[in-house]
Amino acid sequence: MITLSTLQKMKKEQQKIAMLTCYEASFATLLDEAGVDILLIGDSLGMTVQGHSSTLPVTLEQMCYHTEIVARGTKNALVLADLSFGSYQQSKEQAFDSASQLMAAGAHMVKLEGGRYMVETTHFLQERGIPVCTHLGLTPQSVNAFGGYKVQGKGDAAAKQLLEDAVAHEQAGAAMILMECVPAALAKEVTAALQCPTIGIGAGVECDGQVLVLHDMIGIYAGKSPKFSKNFMDGQTSIQGAITAYVKAVKDSTFPSVEHSF
Repeated sequence: MITLSTLQKMKKEQQKIAMLTCYEASFATLLDEAGVDILLIGDSLGMTVQGHSSTLPVTLEQMCYHTEIVARGTKNALVLADLSFGSYQQSKEQAFDSASQLMAAGAHMVKLEGGRYMVETTHFLQERGIPVCTHLGLTPQSVNAFGGYKVQGKGDAAAKQLLEDAVAHEQAGAAMILMECVPAALAKEVTAALQCPTIGIGAGVECDGQVLVLHDMIGIYAGKSPKFSKNFMDGQTSIQGAITAYVKAVKDSTFPSVEHSF
């Protein structure tokens, strides 16, 4: 099985990490067999599965349900689950209660969004045996505060803040840092500054790994796909082939290309 030690070794040996979102058992088995290293039960299910316009309506109960069924279909991949909006921001104790429910459902790690103000929570969780992935940059649960889905970390001050936030979370014990929609040059700098692995989505090819929303990756989405995504069904005859192509592209650093980066 893929463990935190596996991911650390992959970073050290410069082996790219492939991650995809997953919401149910059948796709979990498919992704697992195709060599995806991490399955992310993302609160993106609010849009891809439930039909909402954002991730905000997703509940912790729903996240636990989807984590449980993904875990049932997984043998080798590391299972990472999102803490839903409102389930962890109130206090570090609330975060532990919510995270413990996700771990009991089958998660191996939980993901939370937020910069320096969430560092204490990261430390509190990891001290109590819950590995944490910190999500920086464009954090979808804060979409209303951002005024939309916009690139983050542009400009010297914003870049400095993101780098400092990443370092602070690592020092607090974060096992992994995910960066979304940040300039590729900044993501490269952050990756070089950290000992823990970094995962990018719209953050350039120099991150230690990549993640995409499964539905975007196989061309199932309403409206225009994000700039950072790619339809891997193009040229393939099966979903299994598309997933395998994605894993290969991440591993050999041909994805993301410049056109998928900021």
